[in-house]
Amino acid sequence: MKTVAYIALLCSLAGASSCQNQSTGVRDSKPVNATIPVDEFEKKLLEKDVQLIDVRTPEEFNQGHLKGALNYDINSSGFQDQLSRLSRDKVVLVYCLSGGRSASAAGLLAAKGFTEIYNMQGGIMKWNAAKKPLDSGTASPAPGGLSVKEFNKLLESDKLVLIDYHAKWCKPCVKMAPMLEAFVDKRKENMMLIKIDADKNKDLLQQQGIESIPVLELYKDGKRIWKHEGEIDEKTLIMETNL
Repeated sequence: MKTVAYIALLCSLAGASSCQNQSTGVRDSKPVNATIPVDEFEKKLLEKDVQLIDVRTPEEFNQGHLKGALNYDINSSGFQDQLSRLSRDKVVLVYCLSGGRSASAAGLLAAKGFTEIYNMQGGIMKWNAAKKPLDSGTASPAPGGLSVKEFNKLLESDKLVLIDYHAKWCKPCVKMAPMLEAFVDKRKENMMLIKIDADKNKDLLQQQGIESIPVLELYKDGKRIWKHEGEIDEKTLIMETNL
């Protein structure tokens, strides 16, 4: 009788262990939501059945995009409906100009139950910096913006020149704008602010090696003496520039 009870106990434990392993296998299978470099992103494009999404505006998309991309503008009212057209079981590759909007889109996709999402680090700006190919859109090319010669001309000043590389859709850029304007206004006798729109000056940004926004640069006598990438507050700005 004891032998029978012992065998039953072993079977019970074995069954529990088997169930636990199966259950653990399910729990360990976590959805992927990762930001990856452009080279790795490019390799992902070669895989079968990937869904490639450009979350920029149609205007941006038409100036050049990755081959095969669908244009789902994250700031449009129909964005959520567009996402519903995608398969949750297939890989989704998402990108924008510098990586911010696409990171937000990746988060939305993850919340909707998509299982494998990859955001391109640095977006089109990094893609262009790596000299990777783009498909042309149907729109007329956007104005080239400032040339390097014109840009350098702006730096020929006896004042300090603070350059603000920004875009209207960039939330940190919008947040920083009033602070930067007030910062320069307090020092207007020896400082000037030049705002460079990333969407209108893509060639200039590429030539200047600007691969993300926001970016601030401070010039003195035509030479750059300080650079900061990303959001910054006034206290940090003062400390880093000694102004």
